[in-house]
Amino acid sequence: MRDQPAQRPPPVQKLRIRYAKRGRLRFTSHRDFSRAFERAVRRAGVPVAFSSGFSPHPRISYANASPTGAATEAEYLEIGLSAECDPGGVRHRLDAALPAGLDILDVVVAGSGALADRLEAGQWQIDLPAVQPARAEAAVAQFLAQESINVERTTKKGVRTFDCRAAVVSLSASAGMVNDQECAILDLVVRHGTPAVRPDDVLAGLRETAGLVPPAPPMQTRLAQGPLDPATGNVGDPLDPDRDASATAPRDR
Repeated sequence: MRDQPAQRPPPVQKLRIRYAKRGRLRFTSHRDFSRAFERAVRRAGVPVAFSSGFSPHPRISYANASPTGAATEAEYLEIGLSAECDPGGVRHRLDAALPAGLDILDVVVAGSGALADRLEAGQWQIDLPAVQPARAEAAVAQFLAQESINVERTTKKGVRTFDCRAAVVSLSASAGMVNDQECAILDLVVRHGTPAVRPDDVLAGLRETAGLVPPAPPMQTRLAQGPLDPATGNVGDPLDPDRDASATAPRDR
């Protein structure tokens, strides 16, 4: 029998990171990004902490990754460090070590509470090329008039049917431009839950209730995810409590 490996010390600092996937890099899967990020950590010289046991792993946890193919401005992860670092310096070093399109936007020292618990809802922009705004507005009105809309999604456990309407906090359509052509743009706020309702599910609901079928593939971009304000329906910044805690923490003289 092998001897039990020595226990590694716990992280001395935890950082919470917001990052984006843009352009062609939106097709990077979650697994591909995690490998790229671990390589960037090594290249940037960030002192990541490791778990104990026979197969130590870097202490990196990811929260609610977006679907492959969707662009995003609001992905989050938490990393444990074996030595304290300046968050601003870590942001610049990691951003320089990652390819363009995988961009580090913000780094803060983690406060109390679980980051995942703050990700209550997400805001999405869905571009519908070659769809007239008036057509999209009519379809949105039909969608919102329904109390429930059942859609199907193929999962690892087979085809699953669920209600995509209940999770939608707000949905609106407006005019926009894609490749210098007028198109419809949907602004969607969806509450996180189980099962998770994705933009594709809402598009399936629009097809089911109003027959809206975009002639070209929609472009989906997650603009934000965080706490949901029940009064306004707006999605807040999940890192604000960490910034507030850092601002009020006592400093060594």
